[in-house]
Amino acid sequence: MSKSDKSDKSDESYDEALPRLQLALVKTQQQILAKGEKVLVIFEGRDAAGKDGTIQRITEHLSVRGTRVVALSKPSDVERTQWYFQRYVSHLPAGGQFVIFNRSWYNRAGVERVMGFSTPAEQEDFLREVPLFEQMLVASGIRLVKIWLDVSKDEQAARLAERKNDPLKVLKSSPLDEFAQPRWTDYSAARDEMLRRTDTAFAPWVCVRADQKKAARLNVMRHLIQTLADRGVARTVEAPEPEVLYPFEISALTDGRLCP
Repeated sequence: MSKSDKSDKSDESYDEALPRLQLALVKTQQQILAKGEKVLVIFEGRDAAGKDGTIQRITEHLSVRGTRVVALSKPSDVERTQWYFQRYVSHLPAGGQFVIFNRSWYNRAGVERVMGFSTPAEQEDFLREVPLFEQMLVASGIRLVKIWLDVSKDEQAARLAERKNDPLKVLKSSPLDEFAQPRWTDYSAARDEMLRRTDTAFAPWVCVRADQKKAARLNVMRHLIQTLADRGVARTVEAPEPEVLYPFEISALTDGRLCP
C-alpha cells in the first residue's frame, strides 16, 4: 500500500474537514463572481505528485460555468512555431473566472528540459522571460497562485506502480512515467533552478509536502481560501500547517524540505 493512502490524521478528521473547506471555497468563488475577479492557480509537481486528486477536491462543488481546469496536451506543429506563451494566453481567466492550470508554461523548465523537448537556449529564454510575463499578468489584475507539489522518490515509485496495476487509473498513465524514476536527479535539478529563478514577490511559489495525499489536499485548500477569500471567509479557516505547506525560500533546496 502506498503510504499516501495513510494519513497523519484520522479519516474522520479528513472527512469532516473536507466538506467544511469545500464550503469555504464555494463562498470564496461567490466573492470572485460578485467582484468579477480573475483567478489563476498553477499546479506543478513531479509525475504522481497528486495534482489531479487535489484539483478534483477543489473543484467538486464549484460553479461549472465559473471554473475551468486547463490541462494542455503537447504542442502541435503550428504551436511549436509560435511565441512559447501564446497557446496559454487564450486560457487565461476573464472577470469572474477561476482557472486552474494542471501543468502550465512551466513544462519548459521541467519535462522539456529533462527530456530534451526544447533547446538549452529556449529553456534559458523561458527562465528569463517568465517573471516578466507573470508580472504583466498580475499587473493586468489576475490573481496568480503558484503551487509546487513535492513527493519523495519512494512514494512516487509506489504511486506509479499502482497506476499500472489499477485499471481505474490507467488513464493517468503517460509514456513519460517510465522516465520519472531513472531521471529523478535531473528532475530535481530542473525543479531547483525553476523555483530559484521564478519565485518573485508578485508571483511567489508555495511548496507542498505531498507524500500524505489527504494532508496535502486540505492544506492546499486552506492556502487558496486564505489567499483568495475576503477576511470574513478566510478567518473561518485555519492557516495551512507549515510542516506541510510553506512559502518557497532558497534554504528549502538544502534543508530537506524539498525531496532531493
